[in-house]
Amino acid sequence: MASRSSFVFFFLALFACSAFLASARSSSSLASSVLGLTTVEKSRPVSKVTALLKDMLKQLEKEAEEDEEIYDKMACWCETNDKEKTKSIKDAQARIEDLTSKIQELTASGAQVGAELKGYEAELSQDQSALQKATALNQKQTAEANAEEKDLLESINALKAAILILKKHQGSSLLQLRSSRR
Repeated sequence: MASRSSFVFFFLALFACSAFLASARSSSSLASSVLGLTTVEKSRPVSKVTALLKDMLKQLEKEAEEDEEIYDKMACWCETNDKEKTKSIKDAQARIEDLTSKIQELTASGAQVGAELKGYEAELSQDQSALQKATALNQKQTAEANAEEKDLLESINALKAAILILKKHQGSSLLQLRSSRR
C-alpha cells in the first residue's frame, strides 16, 4: 500500500512538472495549462504526456479505492481468522496439556498394575505349587483310606464268616451269651 501511494505521488509530481513545462512554452499561466488545453497544445508531445498522466492518475485513484476495499476485507478476514486460529491454538495447547497429564497418570497406573501383576503371578505360582502338594497328599490319603477300608471290609467279612461257622457249631450257646449281655 505504501509503494502504491509513493507511486501516485510520483505521478502527481511528474504531472505538475509537465504542466509547468507546457505553460512555460505556451506563455500562458500555470492555471490555464492545468485546467484545459487548446487544440494546438493537444498536438504537442508534452500535452499528450499530460493527458496520459491525467488518465493514469484517474485509473490509479480508482485502483486505490478498489485496493482499499480489498484491504479492508482482507484486514477483517485476517483479524477474524487470527482470533479463530489463536483460540484454536490455545484450545489445542490445553488439550495437549490434559492429554500429557492423562498419559503420565496412565503410565504410573500401568507401572503399578504391572507390579501388582507380578505379585499376583508369584502368589499364583505358590498357590499352584501348594495345590499340587495338597492334591498329591489327598491322593495318598485316599489310597491309604481305600486300602484301610478294604482291610476293614475283609476283616468284617472274615468275622461274619467266623460268626456263621461258630453259629453252626455252637448255635444255642452264642444266643445265650448275647441275651445275657443285654
